[in-house]
Amino acid sequence: MYETVLFEKENGVATIALNRPDRLNAFDGQLHRDLHAALDDAATDDEVRCVVLRGEGRGFSAGADLRGEDLVREDGEPPDLGEYLRRTFAPSIEKIVVMEKPIIASLHGPVYGAGLGLALACDLRLAAESAKFSVAFVKIGLMPDAGVTYLLPRAVGLGRAMEMSLLGDAVDAEEAYRIGLVNRVVPDEKLGEETAALTNRLANMPTRALSETRRALRTSFDGDLESALEREAAGQAMLGRTADHEEGIAAFFEKRNPRFTGQ
Repeated sequence: MYETVLFEKENGVATIALNRPDRLNAFDGQLHRDLHAALDDAATDDEVRCVVLRGEGRGFSAGADLRGEDLVREDGEPPDLGEYLRRTFAPSIEKIVVMEKPIIASLHGPVYGAGLGLALACDLRLAAESAKFSVAFVKIGLMPDAGVTYLLPRAVGLGRAMEMSLLGDAVDAEEAYRIGLVNRVVPDEKLGEETAALTNRLANMPTRALSETRRALRTSFDGDLESALEREAAGQAMLGRTADHEEGIAAFFEKRNPRFTGQ
């Protein structure tokens, strides 16, 4: 189905792997199109209850392919980067953020530029010890994009986001964990195993409750306490009528593990 993405589905988990390893998974037009389609497929498949985003080869992604057809014009004129972003990275970030299923970034090697934006859009980030993170845009005379100006300060705070964005220095995995950029760091040889353990756990949790929780936490930065309280009340009113809530209550009183179905 895809030219530059690997898509696998097993036990309620969809894995989307960026697959341009010869270009360090830098994004050309085809990879953008394939990622958009894969995210849509995962979002609309009722069998999928959790999603993994990862990269093939030496790293997660180097961001945009500066030699790709979208960024090199035959007439030698500079491309319209705003138009490029609006039809490429912006839809990907929005698809990840609004997806009603948890999405995990499994990261190794370089996570640079817009690749960092994609990782930040995910709910949780697992990093191999080899992972390195760089905002990088300033090194080519640009500002951060792919949602980095919005997502990075929320992950690490304004001061550290400023430092990473203005200087463009790379951050290793241990420092990324220390500042809250990633949730866990594991040995490279354990990344697949740890990713599978986490995603399988999430795939067996109450999917609609996870979705409402994700939405409430993300929107909390842009509202006030009154709005948050009302969002909680509306969410609980809906979740209180789900089969998963009924199962959770039954399991609690029967002193057993719940068997959630995502309904």
